[in-house]
Formats: sequence, structure tokens, C-alpha cells
Amino acid sequence: MSEQKSEQKAKIALVTGGNRGIGLEICRQLAEEGCMVILGSRVPVRGIEAVASLKNAGYENVRYLHLDINDPETHIAAYDTIEKDYGRLDILINNAAVSIDGTHKVNTVPLSIIRDTFEANFFNLISLTQLLLPLVQKSPAGRIVNHSSILGSLTYHSMPDSPIKQAKAFAYNASKTALNAFTVHLAQLLQGTSVKVNSAHPGNVRSDMNPGGELSAEEGAKTAVELALLADDDPTGGFFYREHILPW
Repeated sequence: MSEQKSEQKAKIALVTGGNRGIGLEICRQLAEEGCMVILGSRVPVRGIEAVASLKNAGYENVRYLHLDINDPETHIAAYDTIEKDYGRLDILINNAAVSIDGTHKVNTVPLSIIRDTFEANFFNLISLTQLLLPLVQKSPAGRIVNHSSILGSLTYHSMPDSPIKQAKAFAYNASKTALNAFTVHLAQLLQGTSVKVNSAHPGNVRSDMNPGGELSAEEGAKTAVELALLADDDPTGGFFYREHILPW
């Protein structure tokens, strides 16, 4: 079988922010599962290096795509490339995000930080998803995974004994709350179709944004990968950490 035919048979998966951390590990795990993985990266050299690292590890079914969540022109180019090369998109994992609150609290965080956070984590994520949705709808089993966070859970934040009561990066947290709302609305719109939409919490993962995390990137990637590979009778419109359903 030719390489092109093999790619057409495999699930086609796009991972935004795929060049490092959890995103890179999601790419690796999806490649391990036999998907044709499109690794989206804002910085070309980093994306190319990330793909090379995966290929050196034996994963040939990975390619780089220039994709900047804050650059609509790269969204259009991504659509054109995927439509031309594959004709569909089976899996979209919205992983790219920013966390720029710093030490600000809700009463001091500048509106510019809130706006910049929402641009990347919410508005431009929605723009990309809306653009790519027709390609996902062409899949016999389309899956959209929005990488959220337990920090977006209003239920947890409002508990008197909340386990996340000290985690009050307002701009980041609120952007994930809004992202969860997008998950619910999009999943309901697509109810009864072949497309499933869910939010994933990766856990408290060590990363550039969270150097004090407890989990490895390998552990943190598992929820998103599991949601990307859901069976037809699995749920849609939920918020998950592994097998656990999380409160909104």
C-alpha cells in the first residue's frame, strides 16, 4: 500500500501547540495509536525540531504544520493543506494556550492580560474550530478535544474546602471556564452526528506554564488522547479527567 493510501486509511489528527510539553506527548501517543499526526506549531523551527524528534524515535506518521493560534492566515492555510492532502480531519485537539497572569490577582490583573489570554485560549480557538469543523464533519467519527483545566471549574472554585482555592490566576481560569461553555454548546449543536466534543483536564502536569506540577507530560496527555479515540457509543459534551467526570 502506498504511503498516501496508508495516510488516508489512518485517522488524521491535528494537535495545536504540539511542539513541546503535553502537546508533543499527545502527538507521540496518537502516532503510537496509528494516527497520521499533524503537529501544529507557532514557531517553525520548533515544530520542525519536534517532528524530527518523533521521527528519530520511530514515528514516521507525523508531519509539521505552521499554525499560530493568534494568526488567522495560518488557520486558513491549515484548512487548505488538510483539505487538499486528506479531504477530512478526524481529530482536532485544541491544545495551544497561554498563561500570562503572573502574580496578578483578580483586583489587579490588567485588562490587556485578560484580553490577550482570551484571544489565544478562547476567541481564536473558536475561530480555528469553526473553520475546521466542515472537515471534521466529513470524518466518519470526528472528535474535537478542547484542552481545558480543572481551574476553569466554577464548582471547584466556589467550594469552601476547594482543592484549588489557592489557584486564582483569573484570566487563565476564566478563559477555561469560557472554553467549557463552548464545548457544551458545540456538542449540543452536533448531537446526533458522528462528531463528539469534550473538554479534557490533563491533571497537575509539570510544564513551562506549571513548573511545580506533579505529573509527567506522558500522564497529562492521556485524557486528551482517550477522548480523541472515543468509540461511537461514548459520551459527548462532557468534562473529563481520565475516567472521572468533572463538574463545570
